Amino acid sequence: MRYAASLVFCLLLFVCESALAQAPAPTLRIRGDVVALDGLNLQVKSRSGESLAVKLADNYVVTAVVKVDMSAIKPGAFVGTATMPHSDGTLTSLEVLVFPESMRGSNEGHYPWDLKPGSMMTNATVADVAGAGQGARRMTLKYKDGEKTIVVPEDIPIVTFEPGDKAMLVPGAHILLTATRQADGSLTASRVAVGKNGLVPPM
Repeated sequence: MRYAASLVFCLLLFVCESALAQAPAPTLRIRGDVVALDGLNLQVKSRSGESLAVKLADNYVVTAVVKVDMSAIKPGAFVGTATMPHSDGTLTSLEVLVFPESMRGSNEGHYPWDLKPGSMMTNATVADVAGAGQGARRMTLKYKDGEKTIVVPEDIPIVTFEPGDKAMLVPGAHILLTATRQADGSLTASRVAVGKNGLVPPM
């Protein structure tokens, strides 16, 4: 009996260790400004004032974030928009990212986002766009599990991605990246989005 109990305990320990080994590493979305770049060592000051060190991958990619016009939001476009929900069930955009065609389908769906407390993110295909008064637009977004109707105010930032250059990572550049926290607590990243011409990535 004692042997059987020990065997069960060992099996449970093995299962737990396997689950931990297979669990994805935690990630951290960092919005801030470049302080310095020394080789692959990126120093960032986050918007909250925290100083962070991020080790970039040998083959890291820089993507430029650039402004586009409201006309880029059209039926068939694949977009991502951070929104704030209201008590009546409506959603209002805080920003809109019009994805390049090569990124169609990226993180498709509707889920919580960390741009503001309570904000959501919807990555989906634009099914319809209509006027909503005062220069705003109302877009219907369809994704694999449903659809959302979202009001896009006239004055929110609308951006897209284009190929960037590592030379853009200069002190003061506004960036957005998703870092992976390693077992030793260090942060690593393989991609950095940089606002072009002083733009602050709004996502």
